[in-house]
Amino acid sequence: MKFSKGFWAVAVILLILVADQTLKIWVKTHMTIDQRFEITGWFYIRFVENDGMAMGIQFMNKFFLSMFRIIASVMIAYYLYTLVKKGHKLGYIICVALIFVGAIGNIVDCVFYGKIFSESTPYQIASLFPPEGGYQTWLHGQVVDMFYFPLFETTWPQWVPKVGGSPFVFFSYIFNIADASISVGIAALFLFYRKSFSSSF
Repeated sequence: MKFSKGFWAVAVILLILVADQTLKIWVKTHMTIDQRFEITGWFYIRFVENDGMAMGIQFMNKFFLSMFRIIASVMIAYYLYTLVKKGHKLGYIICVALIFVGAIGNIVDCVFYGKIFSESTPYQIASLFPPEGGYQTWLHGQVVDMFYFPLFETTWPQWVPKVGGSPFVFFSYIFNIADASISVGIAALFLFYRKSFSSSF
């Protein structure tokens, strides 16, 4: 049986969205803030919450940030629909689907988590649908991150301005499945489908 390009795009979106939200809900309801489980010496499950964009960057009010994410995702969804309708390469469609579902995965956190979860703290595990209500209002939830890869740790040389003598961790960023989906989609797009990108508009 031969499946359509639209089928594969939807399958990728559903698979990643379910995996992303399942892991986030498990982490949120089983771990305290900054709790970590060692998988290997360089890979941890470490629970943090991100109130901004990628890598904790903050540049706008949380409400407007959530609305920006929603509007951007609607535009990506329409672009993905036109790609499928016009019969573009499956690989390129999958790249855009990865970017789209990554954005959606983090939007779910922003829109709903503040209302459906109690607050996570270093001393308290959150509960789902608490009787007293959530820790924030709609569109003000925090994004759940958990993948931590401190590949190696060292100390900045003393001669380095401002940071000399302070600890250095590579790779110190903590991310989730949705973030990884966006990163893989963008990287694959620019490595393999730059011509498809320029010809799709």
